[in-house]
Amino acid sequence: MTYIADKTLHPPMSSNYPNKDQRPDPDALLARMQAEQIAIARGKLRIYFGASAGVGKTYAMLRAAHALVAEGREVLAGVIETHGRVDTAALLAGLEILPLKQISYRDKQLPEFDIDAALERHPSLILMDELAHSNAPGSRHPKRWQDVEELLSAGIDVFTTLNVQHLESLNDVVGGITGIRVAETLPDTVFDHADEVVQVDVPADELLARLRLGKVYKQAQAERASQNFFRKGNLIALRELALRRTADRLQGDVQAYRIEKSIGTVWQTDSELLACVGPSPDAEHVIRSTARLARQLNSEWRAVYVETPSLQRLSSAKREAILENLKLAQNLGATTAVLSGGDVATVITDFARGHNISKILIGRTHKNITWRTLFSFLKINYAARIAAHAEDIDLIEIGHPVIRASSKQEKADNSGKHTIDLSVTKPTKIFSRSSSWGYVWAVGVCALVTLLATPITPYFDLANIVMLYLLAEVLIAIRFGRGPAILVALLSIASFDFFFVPPRYSFAVSDFQYLLTFGVMLAVGLTITHLTTGLRYQARVASYRESRSRALFEFSRELSGALQTEQVFDISRKFLQRSFNAQTLLLVPDLNDRLHLAESRDEVPDAQDIHASFDMGIAQWAFDNAKNAGIGTDTLPASPYLYLPLVAPMRTRGVLAILPHSRRWILIPEQQQQLYTFAALAAIALERVHYVEVAQDALVRMESERLRNSLLSALSHDLRTPLTALVGLSESLVISKPPLAQNAQTLATALHDEALRMSALVTNLLDMARIQSGEVKLNLQWQPFEEVVGSALRASSSLLHGHIVETHVAHDLPLVRFDATLIERVLCNLLENAAKYAPIQAAITSALPAGRSAALIGLSAVVMGRFLAVTVSDHGPGIPAGMGDAIFEKFTRGERESAKPGVGLGLAICRAIVEAHDGTISAKNGSDGGAEFTFTIPLGTPPSMPEPEDIERPIA
Repeated sequence: MTYIADKTLHPPMSSNYPNKDQRPDPDALLARMQAEQIAIARGKLRIYFGASAGVGKTYAMLRAAHALVAEGREVLAGVIETHGRVDTAALLAGLEILPLKQISYRDKQLPEFDIDAALERHPSLILMDELAHSNAPGSRHPKRWQDVEELLSAGIDVFTTLNVQHLESLNDVVGGITGIRVAETLPDTVFDHADEVVQVDVPADELLARLRLGKVYKQAQAERASQNFFRKGNLIALRELALRRTADRLQGDVQAYRIEKSIGTVWQTDSELLACVGPSPDAEHVIRSTARLARQLNSEWRAVYVETPSLQRLSSAKREAILENLKLAQNLGATTAVLSGGDVATVITDFARGHNISKILIGRTHKNITWRTLFSFLKINYAARIAAHAEDIDLIEIGHPVIRASSKQEKADNSGKHTIDLSVTKPTKIFSRSSSWGYVWAVGVCALVTLLATPITPYFDLANIVMLYLLAEVLIAIRFGRGPAILVALLSIASFDFFFVPPRYSFAVSDFQYLLTFGVMLAVGLTITHLTTGLRYQARVASYRESRSRALFEFSRELSGALQTEQVFDISRKFLQRSFNAQTLLLVPDLNDRLHLAESRDEVPDAQDIHASFDMGIAQWAFDNAKNAGIGTDTLPASPYLYLPLVAPMRTRGVLAILPHSRRWILIPEQQQQLYTFAALAAIALERVHYVEVAQDALVRMESERLRNSLLSALSHDLRTPLTALVGLSESLVISKPPLAQNAQTLATALHDEALRMSALVTNLLDMARIQSGEVKLNLQWQPFEEVVGSALRASSSLLHGHIVETHVAHDLPLVRFDATLIERVLCNLLENAAKYAPIQAAITSALPAGRSAALIGLSAVVMGRFLAVTVSDHGPGIPAGMGDAIFEKFTRGERESAKPGVGLGLAICRAIVEAHDGTISAKNGSDGGAEFTFTIPLGTPPSMPEPEDIERPIA
């Protein structure tokens, strides 16, 4: 069974979509046109997606390819993995197959996709099985999906296959279900950006039946798979994950199509819920009810709070309660948002349409409505207004909680008050200290207009005087808001009646038409006040948003130029102080992942006050668990600090400790979101700085290594010729006839020995340079290991003089495939090292035969599993603590200051040769003292020897 999900390139969805006049956003149109131009030249990617191996992804892909070939499409099979399935292999007939490229890796030939041949061939469509496959070292790209990206960029369409366990975001989830962690993964963006996804689905029972019939794996492999990965419970869970992931992608496709076509109606394709949160006491009940309903429907949900100009005048306690409710919704799994606007019902319906939300939940209106709240009830009956705005959206009213407040005071506060979830609560304090000057200005401006209008009354009609008062109302509303504007409107009517309407200097009215004028003045004044206050509020909100966007832009721009951790800290501290009015500390880990304060180039202000309440233990917990802690979180919320882990793509790079000026500030969702964005940018900057330092260190090491190898090679070649002559001349002196005098003979012998030692040293230098440059080619042959042991002992006989070597080579060793010359060199170096450090007089001398004064050196070779293990041991001082691995580095010696000859290259050469044979080498101290060096060589499968009767006899 297959399900197909198409994808079209679209710009991101805007939160205020759709527009009331159904006109598309010009920026969105431009972005879509640019995306379509890119898509025209780019190939199309289709992914055959399944829950596990054996569901038929490759089979479905090949069948689709044959259908396209029948239509005349040019199809090339790039990489097809049949896994021995006969039905799948049969579908390769009739398709052009691209030969695989052989990649040489550790003397092995690995078949891989030939991307150069594919680009040169440039078919219309290419088939690439197993999208998450890791290419062999030496390939152009580490991953196959990167090969696919290059093919798509070249305009070639690609069909490919993918299992759900290979998605990076689900890798740990699948590992927790099956107990098997898949190493080959690919980013989810590759899956999300695919042009088409074909879901290939098979029920668990049918897949298990196919496994038992050998249609998935061969019989032996199928039995192992049925006991591990292919258990019924695992397959059911993987099937659900695959279907849900495809459904998530389909939801994005629906949203993209609605944006492209400017569709304003809500499509009932998703069960996402929207909870409306406000200052009502029932808001918490609405949130919990929505969370329970979301769990029952197994759907996502959102919680929004609409802040209007009137709601901005709420008391601090009520605003704190709203933020606490939003925090509760976030803890219960909701995505929260604070919206702004003048009309709550319009903002909510636009948000629901923009996110294709089909169900809105709102608190129910209270029935105890008195004459004092009747006007307010008619004005803000949001349930009715939302229903009128969105007839295609389901509106669910949440009932009141069963347990109500029982205190008399709370009942008195709630009596006579209309309460729905988004109700407007009157401010408790009209004349605050900050707004009293607005009322003073209102009185003063009204008096000033009256004084200015009095001398011009004989020259202007009374209608023009009314315009002056309306102008005063507009100015006061713009500057001081709603309250002073309403006051100036009332004072304007009174002043106009008293000073200008006949009879003047009296509130009496001689003509009834002036009453209509007063009413129109009041209505126009209040309307102007309302509109001006709304515009003032929207301008302030737009200014806040612009300042947040500008702060993020400037912060990211400054971080882009940071090259040191200190710079990242200074930039972060400066911007957080300016944007959030908060003190900041940056903590970075050391090599043991223990946090410490990052150094700063600038002096941190009020450092003593900052550190007074700072807790390093909380910061370390946040770093270790990659979770927020401190104020505003569920972990140690009593702490005055907020500890944000700086989680980068590769690992957590540190912790940002923030001391906010106000606790309320940290609870605002928009502020939290921006703060998390700042933390994410800082984490990415720290990771970039880290890898800049890593790249610089690697470059320095590479250049040092290249220079050292060049010097080694040059010195080795330049010294080899004179050393060869010196060895020959010294040997001639030793064997000269007639013999030299006793003293001269001794000097000649010493000269010859030192020349030989110097020649061996230069040979080591030259061999190391050749190995590092990759010039050494292994001559691998199947041969008995005993012969190499004997030749190494003979070659090292002069070095082993005065030592006893005990060999323990198993008599039944199989033939081993290795380079005899190089392995003999390894044995010679290890024996020379043992003879160098094993003392002549050892503690074990008493156990040796009488008259023998020598130290024991052991050499053994045994089979250990799939490897041949060779051990060379001695009874010397052993290996210094902590140098088990470092001793194999170049120019590293066991004793840094020692009279023993050598420069520390012998063991480095051993490791290079052994690793070239796909083996390992290690060193440790023996149980009886001394050092033990062990290296392994893979056994492999020796060639079969011919039977005696099959050997061809010579013809007599």
